[in-house]
Amino acid sequence: MNKQEISPELMATIRKAQVDEETGAIMYAFMAQREKNGKNKELLQQMATDEKIHAETWRNYTGEQLKPKKGKILWLKLVTVILGFTFVLKTLEKDEQFAEEAYLKMSEELPEARAILADERRHEAELTEMLDEERLQYVGSMVLGLNDALVELTGAIAGVTFALANTRLVALTGIITGISATLSMAASNYLAERANGNANALKSSLYTGIAYLITVALLVLPYLLFPIHMYVAAFVAMIIIVILIIIFFNYYISVAKDEPFLRRFGEMAAISLSVAVIAFVIGLLAKNLLGIDA
Repeated sequence: MNKQEISPELMATIRKAQVDEETGAIMYAFMAQREKNGKNKELLQQMATDEKIHAETWRNYTGEQLKPKKGKILWLKLVTVILGFTFVLKTLEKDEQFAEEAYLKMSEELPEARAILADERRHEAELTEMLDEERLQYVGSMVLGLNDALVELTGAIAGVTFALANTRLVALTGIITGISATLSMAASNYLAERANGNANALKSSLYTGIAYLITVALLVLPYLLFPIHMYVAAFVAMIIIVILIIIFFNYYISVAKDEPFLRRFGEMAAISLSVAVIAFVIGLLAKNLLGIDA
């Protein structure tokens, strides 16, 4: 089929396929450069080459050198560095699953689509076999640190916010409590992992401690940014941050480990916010009972 015989709808699909293949080629090449495992590096390089060949196939129809937006590539590279290659590969894999439907339709008119579809399915199988990222082996440790920090710090900060009625005092309380709890949690995780015979107990405790400390910093941040008297606004901002952390982390896990998002999000949000409400009530009661007039 020549270019003149292609319908506008089919051409739009071809153009999108070309851009998607170019995106895959760039990202697989980028991940191959960063990959230390020789087998994985070779696989990623081959996948980048395949995607480039696919893009060239579609360029023969569009007659244009279409490229993905630089902003999207920059974002994907940044996400790869921060969240790891598994998350991005899973994201690209989902895009390829959507592309399969388009290729099936295109194959009725374009024979090249069948060969490309076969390559995409092979890529999916190879990716499934390859994915074994170190940080995902410590998801349990990260969940422990993150969830414990959300529950403890959300409760503690909610409890003292209206009792102290001063953003700086609340921030000071949160920092002292958070750092102490970080060291305690990391040490407890290390001892527990050592007792279970885990040779990587230290690394596991580091993941727990880092997740805890980052959460502490994010929860305390509003109280450092808002003026002293705006403790209510700081409290609302903290609750919003709690929800965003829960959304972000559970979305990451749902993509990287193919786990359900809504159920995990609901559980974590319900626990953290329930503790915050209870602690908030306790804080108000303690303030009234002790006759504190802040």
